[in-house]
Amino acid sequence: MTRIGTEVEKNPEASEFLELRRVNVARGDRVVLHDVNLNIRAGEHVAIMGPNGCGKSTLILTMTCQIYPMVQPGMHVRIFGRERWDLMELRKHFGIVAAGLAGELPGERTAVTTGLDAVIAGFFSASTLWPNLHVTSEMRERATEALERMDATHLAEQLVGTMSAGERRRIMIARALVHRPRQLLLDEPSNALDLAAQRELREALRRLAREGTGLVMVTHHLGDILPEIERIILMRSGRILEDGPRHKLLTEEKLSALFNTPVRIGRDEEWLHSW
Repeated sequence: MTRIGTEVEKNPEASEFLELRRVNVARGDRVVLHDVNLNIRAGEHVAIMGPNGCGKSTLILTMTCQIYPMVQPGMHVRIFGRERWDLMELRKHFGIVAAGLAGELPGERTAVTTGLDAVIAGFFSASTLWPNLHVTSEMRERATEALERMDATHLAEQLVGTMSAGERRRIMIARALVHRPRQLLLDEPSNALDLAAQRELREALRRLAREGTGLVMVTHHLGDILPEIERIILMRSGRILEDGPRHKLLTEEKLSALFNTPVRIGRDEEWLHSW
């Protein structure tokens, strides 16, 4: 998926965010995704679950065109209704929050960049506001709006290098929101966060879901699955095992089989937790 030709019309209002058919993905000399068929509607809230190494993160990278499927008969990938995109244009329609904190804000100047500047730099896929970048007043307004949506305006003037893990995660999600994307993709969003930061993050994500931003979340933590997420995809060994409503798939029997260990599920009002 490289630059689009002039004959391809823009279709950002497509009802489908993603359509994958017969997708196989290799990393190095090993095939890590096998015959994936998947549709996700624009604005839909979905959680992808599975043990470590099952292919969840590779699936996210495939959705965002950071890696490409093997070219085979019958394979196709459509994002917002189109098979080809200018990648810079495509990334205005979804936001990506990578797994972990290492590498999320690369560059030697990250530590001395303010929260607001780090969010504005998201327009340029940069780690900081370098002198050659032209920042408009609209960009600053949208960055401030994104911080407000994450309840993080108090971090605008704080240096990223002095922030806690939870605060940096809020900045990263705000960066992903500056284009006002229709779909937000999150890979293991609560990793490296303490209990308080996890709770704050999950409440912020609930607000985004209620505002209409679609969420596609990769996780193996039951507590990450927001009450607004009604569709669950279970993966193992690079394959989609099951795809359906949460009440059918988030059961002790299903999760015990998925993770190959006894799983017990508890409920606290709208939330689930496991042990």
